[in-house]
Amino acid sequence: MTFSIAESIFQASQILRTAGVPEPRREASDLLAHVIEKDRTFLISHAEDELDPDQLQRFQGDVERRAGGEPLQYITGKQDFYGREFRITPDVLIPRPETELLVETALQLMPDASIFCEVGTGSGCIAITLLCESSSRAVAVDISPAALEVAKQNASEKNVGDRISFQVSDCFKALDAGLPPFDLIVSNPPYVSADAIDGLQREVKNHEPMVALTPGPDGLRIIRRLIAEGAAYLRKDGYLLLEIGFDQGETVKELVSGPWELVEIRPDLQGIPRIVVLKKIR
Repeated sequence: MTFSIAESIFQASQILRTAGVPEPRREASDLLAHVIEKDRTFLISHAEDELDPDQLQRFQGDVERRAGGEPLQYITGKQDFYGREFRITPDVLIPRPETELLVETALQLMPDASIFCEVGTGSGCIAITLLCESSSRAVAVDISPAALEVAKQNASEKNVGDRISFQVSDCFKALDAGLPPFDLIVSNPPYVSADAIDGLQREVKNHEPMVALTPGPDGLRIIRRLIAEGAAYLRKDGYLLLEIGFDQGETVKELVSGPWELVEIRPDLQGIPRIVVLKKIR
């Protein structure tokens, strides 16, 4: 039996809807576009074209994976971030739209030819985007060697591999003490509390890397370390930028002392306090 593009999308969207997948038709279309290596405009203009048996089998397999809760991005292996497409695997956190605010804030504060560090780089989408938007240089660290391999591939594909070095490191632990001070340190650290994991969407809690989601009981362990240790790696008047959870703003304010000035906590598009901006004042 053969199926057209339109029929395949319709049947898949019914399966995904039954499985509780949001926006099932859009996701079915994205899965099919991935399988046949065409864009969604092609799907519309060639709706009556028939899929060959191999395409149909692969599409049905992908739909089954998505219906089982596997994120679309891990199936297609890609995700858009700040206008660019990044390679994504289950070894890295899927980039979120709210994290683009972290990039926007960094671009406003860092000199064009700065040297910056990203802690917990994952796919590398933050550091690589900053490099694509400036003439800066970067050091990107992550505790996961597998995540760094993904980031290296993304850096190469975006032609910034010569301006970024990667280091397996637990926060700043493995960094060379002789490095020049950074102009900026940026991080989207794990900040979900352990108690909140069960309440996350199945796509998140069952598939995304737990080390990138939660640091432990209250979600603040890595944030505390970055604030406590980060000043030693920054020049005076340099900035530390952190993405935080929706309910962590007031607690983070209490952690700020010593060499730090709290410049602001920027809200995201939903008005949720999201990006902490700290300045090293001494």
